[in-house]
Amino acid sequence: MGFWGDVLIFLAGLWAGTINTIVGSGSLVTFPVLVALGYSPVNSIISNAMGLVAGGFSGAYGYRREAVSAKRTLLKLLPVSLVGGLLGAFLLLHLPESVFGFVAPVLIVIAILLVIFQPRLSAWAKARQALEHITPEHADLQKVPFILYLLVFLIGVYGGYFTAAQGVLLMGVLGIFFHGTLQQSNAIKVVLSLVVNLVAAVAYLLFAFDRINWLAVLLIAVGSTLGGFLGAGIGRRMKPVVLRTVIVILGVVALVNLLAKLFNA
Repeated sequence: MGFWGDVLIFLAGLWAGTINTIVGSGSLVTFPVLVALGYSPVNSIISNAMGLVAGGFSGAYGYRREAVSAKRTLLKLLPVSLVGGLLGAFLLLHLPESVFGFVAPVLIVIAILLVIFQPRLSAWAKARQALEHITPEHADLQKVPFILYLLVFLIGVYGGYFTAAQGVLLMGVLGIFFHGTLQQSNAIKVVLSLVVNLVAAVAYLLFAFDRINWLAVLLIAVGSTLGGFLGAGIGRRMKPVVLRTVIVILGVVALVNLLAKLFNA
């Protein structure tokens, strides 16, 4: 598509950076666009993850105050996210691309379902927190349960391998096992997702340099950086149902594209 294809990638990066700061799942915007434009699925994941690193930094900067207020919990969870992201990137680079072709549609279906059921999951997590009588003011002093370490590690592996909707997964488990405010959970989510994308990007630079499409990375990076700054302003004015609808539609587009490639192979 030439120029218009590049514009589409930039706009997808802008949208992804915005919604990553708010709810996550930005890769369900950029990934389908790259696949639809003819990029191979694995190359799309690699270029997409690298491009979204920039948006992760701007989103983390926007949530710096909330991150500081939950720094004890954040610092405890960072190492397990980092190791998980490294393992996920290793799997992406070393498993045959045919494996990704089969696994990716399943992961997209899971991601779409998570986006659809996110409101119910959030409501259930909030109700659980109320029952345990832990106030948000003291949440950062709570002992981090082993199950939260384990789940954050597994989400890191998932994020390093696929990236899409890891933010939604993190918000789900933080909502259940971390008893801070929604904004504190969101800040932890933004930083942990950034760490996973960052370590994966370093792995790609070292071991898959030839698979990186630098124009796509640049367009997504610029778009997602702007989107990360705009997320708190523009994104919060939009109705959540609108955000989820767009994410689900684009996720279905990605699913159809991947299935078509799989059955035509």
